[in-house]
Amino acid sequence: MADEKDEWDDLMKEIDSEKSAQKRRAAASAAADDILKAAEKAEKESVSDDNGEVEAEPDAGAAAVARIEELEMELATLKDQALRALADAENVKRRSEKEVAAARIFGIERFANDILSVHDNLSRALQTLEGTNKSELGENAKNLVEGIELTEKDLMAVLARHGVTAVPGQGSKFDPNVHQAVANIPSEEDKGNVATVMQSGFKIGDRTLRAAMVAVSTGKA
Repeated sequence: MADEKDEWDDLMKEIDSEKSAQKRRAAASAAADDILKAAEKAEKESVSDDNGEVEAEPDAGAAAVARIEELEMELATLKDQALRALADAENVKRRSEKEVAAARIFGIERFANDILSVHDNLSRALQTLEGTNKSELGENAKNLVEGIELTEKDLMAVLARHGVTAVPGQGSKFDPNVHQAVANIPSEEDKGNVATVMQSGFKIGDRTLRAAMVAVSTGKA
């Protein structure tokens, strides 16, 4: 966060610098206009006295032209500096926005990783009831099972709201980026697909938070 503040301060300084450069350009432009007007006035004021016209001093016009060229060069330099400052400011802004977005997504990575153990415990509790007919359970046991199912569902919804989603499981194509193969077994799934999941995997944004532990199908036995 300190780095973001420093970059923001640098951005504000660059913006202030650009404002100052704009003021200098305006002053240089105004000075150039004044010199042009003075040169034109000097040329027009080549007045004649009673005996005829008197030529204006040639040095005044040459000095005015030289001063105008000098101001034009200064104006061009200031314009170039201003464009560079604007480009740098835009780059800082984009980099800051990107870093803030990344911090927002990945800032909860450690917390999310710890929460996955809660999900694993809920999943294991439900797996022990696989194959059990709920209608055969007592009322209290049935309410307990439903409570665990709702808790797991709510937990998954909360994780999803913060960018944490489960990776594809059984039946999906094996992907070494999100799957960790611990066995190869024959199954009804196509060869190379995930046959079964030992531990669910999760992603946070486009980054793998935890790879899923899976068995890969070798095809039908």
